Amino acid sequence: MKAIVRLALQSAWARKLTLAIALFAIALSSAVLLAVERVRLDARASFAQSISGVDLVVGARTGAVQLMLYAVFHSGAATHNIRWDSFAAIASHPAVDWAVPISLGDGHRGFPVVGTTAGYFEHFRYADGRALAFAAGRPFAKVFEAVLGSEVARSLGYRLDDRITLTHGMAELGPEHADKPFRVVGILAPTGTPVDRSIHVSLEAISAIHLDWAGGAPLPGVSIPAEYVKKFDLKPKEITAALIGLKSRAEVFRMQRFINNYRGEPLLAVMPGVALDELWQTLGIVEQSLFAVSALVVLVGLAGLAATLLAGLNERRRELAILRSLGAGAGDVFLMLLVEGLAVTLLGALIGCALLAAGIALFAPLMQTHFGITLSLRPPAASEWGLFAAILATGLIASLAPGLRAWRMSLADGLTPRN
Repeated sequence: MKAIVRLALQSAWARKLTLAIALFAIALSSAVLLAVERVRLDARASFAQSISGVDLVVGARTGAVQLMLYAVFHSGAATHNIRWDSFAAIASHPAVDWAVPISLGDGHRGFPVVGTTAGYFEHFRYADGRALAFAAGRPFAKVFEAVLGSEVARSLGYRLDDRITLTHGMAELGPEHADKPFRVVGILAPTGTPVDRSIHVSLEAISAIHLDWAGGAPLPGVSIPAEYVKKFDLKPKEITAALIGLKSRAEVFRMQRFINNYRGEPLLAVMPGVALDELWQTLGIVEQSLFAVSALVVLVGLAGLAATLLAGLNERRRELAILRSLGAGAGDVFLMLLVEGLAVTLLGALIGCALLAAGIALFAPLMQTHFGITLSLRPPAASEWGLFAAILATGLIASLAPGLRAWRMSLADGLTPRN
């Protein structure tokens, strides 16, 4: 067997230029297939780690997925807001341990602004229960102070004591609250969650910048300078959503029914874990489609390998016939073709893994910035090992056709000179 393996490798090396194209195709297709699986796994992990330690997410009555999208991932918009009185009633319920209000709708150069309270930094958890930490500075304490997520600070180059202004809405070039700048007083440590891409201000700040606005536009002839906003009642009238922590997890279903049946206004309370699963299932079709396309790419690459080996057999008839004349059996020739195909597939798959690692190293920051997906250089998961084995198995199957054809070649056919 060792002789067959050595002979197959030497034969493949002798035809390295011919096999290089098939090798390149297998490497690229393997990299694509493994990349889709890595993105799927890391995206799911990023979704699952976006929020932790929160028993209920509360918003205006809508779909659970939509509520999670705007309340946790700050994507999309709420159909309605929650009245502050309703939030206060929920927060004062005996089963509630803590409640953090969230107000959305403004932005800064494409990043969402989250109006909240200081309790957000105390109670919000992500991943396996990790609390938010400050890379620099402190939580906001005054009206026009802001805390930046790590990605906001990094991509825009902001530091402590820099001044920023907010825009009305999420459009980068939307109407600006230019007369009420904020001072950066804190920068959060990276979390790999939507928090990194958010700017946090107080609920009073959200009220203050909209004092002289109505219907999404500044009031004509009305301008309230920043130094006078404290003369007004800055208590919020509405919020977008709320994060609820309960004293006991056993109360979660009872509290969910209380909120869903709240008589003051139609509200919806969802459990983050259940809603995240539902959200991921909605992406299942896209996930399966990407996987199917990637698998087809691999099959095309391996079909190219089979075609290359088959096309080269006519040129190798004499070589194979000489091997037969020296005592190699038909089975040995068959095995040599299988080993040759498997070796090219294995090398192509390994190069594909190297390409995947290089791609993650290069594009992980881009994926984090634009899609909030944290890609990591880590050992392959069990499913990735399974795909790697499937690529090798498919390559072995693809090598059967040229192996069988070589097996059927006769010694006389190889030694007979042809015109």
